[in-house]
Amino acid sequence: MCGYVGIYKNNSYTEEDDEFLKVMSQEIEHRGPDSDGYFSDDSLGFGFRRLAFLDLTPNGRQPLFTDDKKKVICFNGEIYNHDEIRQELIKEGYTFHTKTDTEVLLKGYDRYKEGVLDKLRGMFAFSVWDLEEKELFIARDFFGIKPMYYTQNTKDGSLLFGSEIKAFLKNPNFNKEFNEKALKPFLTNEYSAYEETFFKGVYKLEAGHYLKIKDGNMEKVQYFKPDIKPTNKSLDEYVEDVENVVKETVELYKRSHSPLGCFLSGGVDSSYIFSLAQTDETFSVGFKDYDKDYNETDLAKELSEINGKKNYKVLIDADDCFDALPQIQYYMDEPHANLSAVPMFFLSKLAREHVKGVLSGEGADEFFGGYFSYGETANMHKYRKLPFGLRHFLRNRAINMKNGRVRRFLIKGGSELHEEFIGQAKVFEPEHADAILKPEYRDAQNPFDVAKRFYKSVQGKTKLQKMQLLDMKYWLPGNILLKGDKMSSCSSLEVRTPFLDPKVYEVASSIPDKYKIDGDDFKIALRKAAEKVMPPDWSNRKKVGFPVPIRYWLRQDKYYNMVKEEITSDVAKKFFDTDALVKLLDDHYHERAMNQRYIWTVYAFLIWYREYFINR
Repeated sequence: MCGYVGIYKNNSYTEEDDEFLKVMSQEIEHRGPDSDGYFSDDSLGFGFRRLAFLDLTPNGRQPLFTDDKKKVICFNGEIYNHDEIRQELIKEGYTFHTKTDTEVLLKGYDRYKEGVLDKLRGMFAFSVWDLEEKELFIARDFFGIKPMYYTQNTKDGSLLFGSEIKAFLKNPNFNKEFNEKALKPFLTNEYSAYEETFFKGVYKLEAGHYLKIKDGNMEKVQYFKPDIKPTNKSLDEYVEDVENVVKETVELYKRSHSPLGCFLSGGVDSSYIFSLAQTDETFSVGFKDYDKDYNETDLAKELSEINGKKNYKVLIDADDCFDALPQIQYYMDEPHANLSAVPMFFLSKLAREHVKGVLSGEGADEFFGGYFSYGETANMHKYRKLPFGLRHFLRNRAINMKNGRVRRFLIKGGSELHEEFIGQAKVFEPEHADAILKPEYRDAQNPFDVAKRFYKSVQGKTKLQKMQLLDMKYWLPGNILLKGDKMSSCSSLEVRTPFLDPKVYEVASSIPDKYKIDGDDFKIALRKAAEKVMPPDWSNRKKVGFPVPIRYWLRQDKYYNMVKEEITSDVAKKFFDTDALVKLLDDHYHERAMNQRYIWTVYAFLIWYREYFINR
């Protein structure tokens, strides 16, 4: 894990821009505290921060040049099959002066241009500047593990790009403007899901895309598009495929010149990775006073001890959570209301005390069918036999009910797919978002419309496949992976995700629905593969995730008052009907409704807004 920033000015780069570049780079020092490096010519400047994993000598520093000095690269990520690509390039006549994957990536681009992307196994956001052709190439990995932002919302017309938005704010030419159209969809999605961010004119480079910039002109190309094409094999054959590819991938992802550990919960995904990797140390997080529902650390410790390894854990409480939230929102760059960011923040800090990098289990749910929302209960299956018109009528009536199981059941059972499933998070219905927002913030993208357009683009797929592909498009890169990157990078920790390898995805995308989900069984093929290397109690344990006891905290006077002060503040009044917010909070406090996610989503946004538009 590293980070970098860049300024492109097409023949008008100045010494003053060099000064701006250094300040921008310093703002993301947490991504790479080991060293920094800079390059500039008359059109472009790079600023780099390094967290060293391969070739720990000064030879591994970036920016790095080709031997003829005609190309220079900045690279954030890891290419795990760099040794294999290196051997290919040596046969092509290339020589190497470092042991880094960066040099392999640069010389691979020199040889194959954008075709090098098809050879890579790993996570990456990298930029190559061709000094002779005056062309800038920027690419982001297949599934969006590493972030990349860019903007031309600048006073001088320059293009700024880099690993984190906060670096742009340090450039006086950047126009810092709040994107009023980002708030409404955020209230439904709980994260910033779409290309344009909460900063007007700042965009995410989408997963599986690259940019080419030459003579001031920009071209964006999608080089990888996830697809699901089941083949016709027996379950045992798929299990063997999963077993082989995950084992090989974990061994590949363990390549490092710095020590690695494992994030470990009581669930199958991280437990499977650890059981294969056998790192000496594992790291777990839980919540004090909520051992039954919010703490899997004892399970993680038990599995570690079975394997003769050391487990470290951290238990956090409400004070920890609320005190850390401003930091969390700052490091996320954009508002983020997934509560699991809180334990991830503390888990990363714990791990960094012992190692520089960890292996983790992200991606298994999306690839192998692990989310409960992908399945259907027996009661829901029966309910769907009623005429859709009746169910849709009841859905529309249920929208205005108090939040609870009955409301959620009726809404799900009476919705079309684009209304039912917009990804793993759905907080405010768009109608409810309108009800709490000031009028000037209501004109924005409707997540239901976005989902509807996406589902039309994947016609012919099964319902499960459509949901998986939607999650890969938005939820995985925009929420899960971004949270993992930002919450680990603020502690200068690298997270490696073997399930997100292209070879693993190739196997996962070949598995039919019936070997992913059947009734109450999820991730069927993956679990059967995991059984071969871990105890059944772990391979068969149901998904828990990172639950946070926020619903209990908001019924305690201290945190009720803390949140109430924020949602009735002058900042809140700029965006919201604060009386409506107080009613949500009071109904929850007095146990008349379960409104914790509504409240937390608004609260997280307000804390973020203070960090970026009031305090800085």
